[in-house]
Amino acid sequence: MKDSYDAIVIGSGLGGLTAANRLGRSSYRVLLAEQHSQLGGLATYFRRKSHIFDVALHGFPIGMKKSLRKYWGDDFAERIVQVKRIRFDNPQFQIETTFDMQDFTRLLRERFSVPAEQIGGFFDAIGRMNFYDDQTEVTRQLFDRFFPGRPDVWRLLMEPITYANGSSLFEPAISYGIVFGNFMSKGVYTFLGGTDLMLDMMSQALRANGVDCETECRVERVLLDRGRVAGAVINGREIGARAVISNGNLLNTIHDLVGDSQLPEAFRTGCAKVRLSNSSCQVYLGIKPGEKLEDIGDLLFTSTHPEFDSDAICSRQVTSRTYSVYYPTIRPDSERYTIVASMNARYEDWANLPQPEYRAAKQQMIEHTLAALEKYVPRIRTLIDYAEAATPRTFERYTLHRNGASFGTKFEGLQYSMDLPKAVPGLFHTGSVGIIMSGWLGSANYGVIVANEAEKYLSA
Repeated sequence: MKDSYDAIVIGSGLGGLTAANRLGRSSYRVLLAEQHSQLGGLATYFRRKSHIFDVALHGFPIGMKKSLRKYWGDDFAERIVQVKRIRFDNPQFQIETTFDMQDFTRLLRERFSVPAEQIGGFFDAIGRMNFYDDQTEVTRQLFDRFFPGRPDVWRLLMEPITYANGSSLFEPAISYGIVFGNFMSKGVYTFLGGTDLMLDMMSQALRANGVDCETECRVERVLLDRGRVAGAVINGREIGARAVISNGNLLNTIHDLVGDSQLPEAFRTGCAKVRLSNSSCQVYLGIKPGEKLEDIGDLLFTSTHPEFDSDAICSRQVTSRTYSVYYPTIRPDSERYTIVASMNARYEDWANLPQPEYRAAKQQMIEHTLAALEKYVPRIRTLIDYAEAATPRTFERYTLHRNGASFGTKFEGLQYSMDLPKAVPGLFHTGSVGIIMSGWLGSANYGVIVANEAEKYLSA
């Protein structure tokens, strides 16, 4: 780590990684500082026994292929492969889909008996959405316009997006529509070789482009000189920089790394209204060597709740789970199978549990997950040799995000993320905000957008 850089990027989620690479390719001197022992942020992995567990839900739109090709290279784009078996199982319907507009149009017409003009009108409305639209309509109102009195249709359209970015029926409709529309173009994709390979390839590319990648490297505060960025304190050491890009949580960046006293009053007052998004729980299951899983689908959205309910999805009394199933085809050099069960969660339900109760609650979550999974894999308890659970406290520990927020802030945070350089010249933010910028595609693209703005600042 040198004494000074053109830019310091705080955090190595996909937004931070892509921003650092974008600036490195333009010959800027860049330090990527990650406080954890490995790169990736929430788009990461970990190893236990002989298993590799991917933390991020393994599914993103086809647009990721174009973004990886443009900002990382052909080797990355060629590893984008389609996830073809996506299943829903809940009290209202049981279906399998490729999760694209053609198949959803078929399902809505044949299985849900929705008139063709309503389906076409809905997809036309989704296709026209952009960030500068009227933001007063919420998703519930959007659904009421096209599918009034059809909570079964709402569930089909909404539940996967809630898992992808934490949105509810009462968020701005564009925060749902833009993400859903991205998937509808050509379905759901993943990275062949797994998250570990992708991050290894990114690390090599960053270093080839001159970026200094440092792990176990915690940024304690951003240094200012007459209101402008002058560097950062990292592991107790002052490192100079003309610009800083934070890939951390927006509120952590503002309150902890900068400090309220350094911000203009109007900006500070507005930030006080920005809400954190919710967090997640996960259960990781490793299959014994030599054992195999039958094909139960790649993504399996399950629920025992009567209707879609974003509050119920977040409850500790879990009724809804998404299973990401990793077959050896995802990692062609491996014979191993793993399953990751994901559940949205509220930090406050876990934050203050005493340690013995907390450990018991995690074990209970594993047991309940296994019981629910027996419906799809009857022998699951005899097949696994490893089980582990993560909670909002886990994500807070490893990402430093306030409340372990998996999806950053609510939609109103996006404007303050974009306006941060106006409040503190030289300080930029590319963390997950506004739901639209959640997920792999949104994070990577936002990293490029912010890097472009940082480059304008540096070149000026």
